[in-house]
Amino acid sequence: MGCAGSANFLDASSLFFNPGTSAFANKSEVNVAGTPIFANVLFTDSSTKTSYRTQNPIGTPFSVYGLYRFKKSLEPLTLGLAIYTPFGSTVQWEPNWIGRFALTRLSLKAIFIQPTFSYRFNERLGFGAGFVVSSGSVNLQKDIPVQDSLGNYGRAELAGKALGFGYNAGVLFHVNPNFSIGLSYRSKVSMSVSNGLATFSVPSALTSSFPDGIFSSQLPLPSVLTLGLSFNLNSKWSFVLDVNHVNWKVYDTLAFDYAQNTSALSDTKSARKYESIFAFRGGVSYAATKKWTLRLGSGFGFTPVQSGYVTPETPDANRLYGTGGFSFAPNNHFSIDASLYLTRMQRTDKNLETQLNGTFTSIALAPGISLNYVW
Repeated sequence: MGCAGSANFLDASSLFFNPGTSAFANKSEVNVAGTPIFANVLFTDSSTKTSYRTQNPIGTPFSVYGLYRFKKSLEPLTLGLAIYTPFGSTVQWEPNWIGRFALTRLSLKAIFIQPTFSYRFNERLGFGAGFVVSSGSVNLQKDIPVQDSLGNYGRAELAGKALGFGYNAGVLFHVNPNFSIGLSYRSKVSMSVSNGLATFSVPSALTSSFPDGIFSSQLPLPSVLTLGLSFNLNSKWSFVLDVNHVNWKVYDTLAFDYAQNTSALSDTKSARKYESIFAFRGGVSYAATKKWTLRLGSGFGFTPVQSGYVTPETPDANRLYGTGGFSFAPNNHFSIDASLYLTRMQRTDKNLETQLNGTFTSIALAPGISLNYVW
């Protein structure tokens, strides 16, 4: 449904959208899902009109959600555990592309582990909150403009483990049996790399100028405030809308602090100057039969990347996407969901730091499947 779900409870995956919705779970359940992402980027240089492509591996986002519904005196309380990957991807550019000194490969991973509790005050109001531990990794590679006797450029690789902490909270209010309002907040998570390893492949005469060693860095993941609306037209048709405010402004600079500096290797600070943005997501659900439910949706998000700061690591643009899918529930305990996400973006820009000037065209296709068991 356009990736919207902050104002209604469907299954345990609601822990991601709004932990307040899980207060209205009537039973315990487990949800396991995977969404392989097929994404590629085409860059066309403005001067030469030469095009270069990425050779990205298949992305592998996954999620595991669990809810335990208490009985008797503790019945208003629900405990949950969510493990999911809200951020992360791999960008791999083809060999010898024009932007090799800016980036050749970047792999980012962030796994959120979120224990959550939810409490239903009455039949209309529920609240939920969770603590987030984020474990991740980063691997950045690029060429260095120094050459050996054969004309091969040097290479830098920065790799390290990252750790961050945050929280989320949300409320769900049923205005009446057919209309609900949800409000949720996910905090900023600062992913810190404290003992990363910097490795340089350069001609032997330059090894003292580019020593291997330790580096530190930080990558802030933005906070998200979401207002959600849900409306049931009747027993078959329901509509949802989410409005997100994403605080990308926290990503101002990408900095690497090397433990050992030389005249050729100094600490780097590259401006990113992201802006906070709004995104809109909506969809419709149709209960065709007792076993089959069909869904359709779309969304639009403004890009946080200002003109002059588009990079090959995140060649972002205003994003319009479409989604579709279905649920099949053969019995009262088991259901399966299938989905499809499709988007295409295009952005022309000249980076002020690297002078990389051209058009990025990005396409992403993401089929998904999830299994849900209720008891």
